[in-house]
Amino acid sequence: RSWLANEGSKHLFLFSWLSLNVWLFWKTFLLYYQGRQYYYLHQMLGLGLCISRASASVLNLNCCLVLLPMCRVLLAFLRGSQKVASKKTRRLLDKSKTFHVTCGVTICIFSVLHVAAHLVNALNFSEHYNEDFQALNAANYRGEDPRKLLFATVPGLTGVIMVLVLFLMCTASTYAIRVSNYDIFWYTHNLFFVFYMLLMLHVSGGVLKYQTNLEQHPPGCIKPNQTLQQNMTVPKAFEDLLPDYTTEPFPEDLSVPEPFARNAFMSVCSEEPKFQSHFPETWFWISGPLCLYCVERLYRYIRSNKPVTITSVISHPSNVLEVRMVKDDFQARPGQYVILHCPRVSALESHPFTLTMCPTDTKATFGVHLKVVGDWTERFRDLLLLHSSQDAEILPIFHQRRYPKLYVDGPFGSPFEESLNYEVSLCVAGGIGVTPFASVLNTLLDDWKCYKLRRLYFIWVCRDIESFRWFADLLCMLRNKLWQENRPDYINIQLYLSQTDGIQKIIGEKYQALNSRLLIGRPRWKLLFDEIAKCNRRKTIGVFCCGPNKISKILHKLSNSSNSYGTRFEYNKESFS
Repeated sequence: RSWLANEGSKHLFLFSWLSLNVWLFWKTFLLYYQGRQYYYLHQMLGLGLCISRASASVLNLNCCLVLLPMCRVLLAFLRGSQKVASKKTRRLLDKSKTFHVTCGVTICIFSVLHVAAHLVNALNFSEHYNEDFQALNAANYRGEDPRKLLFATVPGLTGVIMVLVLFLMCTASTYAIRVSNYDIFWYTHNLFFVFYMLLMLHVSGGVLKYQTNLEQHPPGCIKPNQTLQQNMTVPKAFEDLLPDYTTEPFPEDLSVPEPFARNAFMSVCSEEPKFQSHFPETWFWISGPLCLYCVERLYRYIRSNKPVTITSVISHPSNVLEVRMVKDDFQARPGQYVILHCPRVSALESHPFTLTMCPTDTKATFGVHLKVVGDWTERFRDLLLLHSSQDAEILPIFHQRRYPKLYVDGPFGSPFEESLNYEVSLCVAGGIGVTPFASVLNTLLDDWKCYKLRRLYFIWVCRDIESFRWFADLLCMLRNKLWQENRPDYINIQLYLSQTDGIQKIIGEKYQALNSRLLIGRPRWKLLFDEIAKCNRRKTIGVFCCGPNKISKILHKLSNSSNSYGTRFEYNKESFS
């Protein structure tokens, strides 16, 4: 039951989305298979027509929606302005990255189907060249090399380039490449703009056409010539129904359809079929989201165009760097994140970091903690510490050092904004994953009485003892404040040292309060959840996790497990979009 509860919601969403795409594919397939206006084109291309158009409809839908989860400002607005009143609905906004990935995978799958169908279409256009319906032919003559249709036409050439771009984007989005070399993922993913521009050109070719004069020329009808009419036996009851134009010559190179040879009940036509290209429907699908995304990117560029003022840079143990900044009119809520861009590190590359300190009414300073684990963070650290010592103190702004220009885009919403909206919250951090909770703790240090939160369980798991010193001062100050205000039960701090050669303590009498909360080993999650449920009967507890996937999966599973105390756990996880 717990496994079903853990995986059920995710699998249900994936199944529902897959069902919607399959339903759209099937409906479009039947439209082109049974549609009278596509009769002659279907006779020429066969099922390749139906499959290519059905897959194109699915691609239109997903290319439209894949951009919406990347509209970070829109998502932050919906969450922060309380336009979405329901907490459950707001939690769906946290799945934006999952939805984006799902749309991307769907695009890859149906692109393969779309390409395969058009390869068959190119071959059929060449082999089934029809001299009677010149407007339908994409080939110039029978037996033309299909490769000319792929590389010498606008739809074909743009399609080939889009396949290459999509291949680069998909392969560079795999977990292995993102972890080993994030730069490759970043640069290839920004090829999406090229992809959309090619897509706009791709659909403007008008290769596939439909018949417009169905009443004057019913699909499959014939124009019998005089000889055929004389040699046929037509029932007298139908002689008066045959119009005068039936005496017009029948095309010599067009064979007489078999049904007409058997009887005279076949429809007759008054004019040749007329064909017309579809208006590019893709423009309707993607123009709105694409314009919305472009407007948002322009707004973000204008908003982040002015560099911030770095007030201090502090080097912490275990390769962690703290950067404190100020910026005019910058406002943020605890739990949100920003995107940092340093042109001297990389002209185009930027990275998200959770705010560990938010500006308040009394101070304008905000800050981030970043762990030096890649090329970008290494170059960024070297630039910041070039004129700064390892024990850099906080200097006044008018005495600040000459730091490189740094631009901040944001803030943007995250699940941890909800941590203050529960009466009871359980916050679990693994290593540097503590950063989202640091801003929450800083906010509670300023004033905790104005929030709904009345009890906070804070679990922090680290591999080495020095990592706890990142926020040891903050934890001690918050604990002392709550003790002075006679609320020692407001926060329950548990620190776990997962790897150690022996029993260690956080150095100094300054952290004596934390030494008593330090445990050796890993948390016993099942017992921990049972204890929390027992102490908070029939309450809804928000569970927030930022750490390794292994911990996340365990907490997700336990959050969806039932208990005998009537306590409900709602799981949330950090996920940068």
